[in-house]
Amino acid sequence: MSVRIINEENKVTAILSGEIDHHIAGNLRRDIDFAIHENQPSELILDFADVGFMDSSGIGLVMGRYKLMQEIGGTVTIKNPQNHIKKVMRLSGIDKLTSICNV
Repeated sequence: MSVRIINEENKVTAILSGEIDHHIAGNLRRDIDFAIHENQPSELILDFADVGFMDSSGIGLVMGRYKLMQEIGGTVTIKNPQNHIKKVMRLSGIDKLTSICNV
């Protein structure tokens, strides 16, 4: 699992790839949170296009970043989740807090 962070004006994009489980989620949180603290973006985009598996740690990852972005007045957008991951996100209610889109 890896994350590539792209910083743009008022936007941070985290491009995730691989599998998200409890062994990996901590490192992802650290890297994404660092980018948020450094850049204070108005939008965080989490790109799930290359994520093949996600357990509840992935839900926790999204929820924690949502709370962090709320603290600074920003939003979270989830892009390109595979259908099985989108289903898990909807079942957890994340779609009520963030926008989920395929681009």
